[in-house]
Amino acid sequence: MSRIRPIAICVIQKDASLFLMECHDSVKKETYYRPLGGGIEFGERGEAAVRREFKEEIGAELKNLSFLASIENLYTLEGKPGHEIVLVFKADFIDPSFYEVPERPIIENGVPCDKAVWKPFKLFQEGKAPLYPEDLLGLLAGK
Repeated sequence: MSRIRPIAICVIQKDASLFLMECHDSVKKETYYRPLGGGIEFGERGEAAVRREFKEEIGAELKNLSFLASIENLYTLEGKPGHEIVLVFKADFIDPSFYEVPERPIIENGVPCDKAVWKPFKLFQEGKAPLYPEDLLGLLAGK
């Protein structure tokens, strides 16, 4: 059964770079990027979901967390259609060492699965790599 999935993601910036999850779609043969975050559980607020996901995935705690916008995201991943309502937040890391390391492993269910990396925002503005959800680029560029 198809359903709409509520998720919360968080944009973290350092100078002109964004902290993003690097992913790969084997069907599209595409490496793409998106902010860290994940599903909102029943009874959980979006802000709490972002904090939980960052703690679980990279062991990070956040400060200055604030809501930016919501985005409806229709997409295809690994050849299958998806539909999300995305709550977009911005924040800062409490631990400054997270700004110094170029990449960190992302842990899901106790197993490393992807990595989080710093990528220049200009890379996405120039169309050299995809940033998802699609409307996020315009939101961050102030369009």
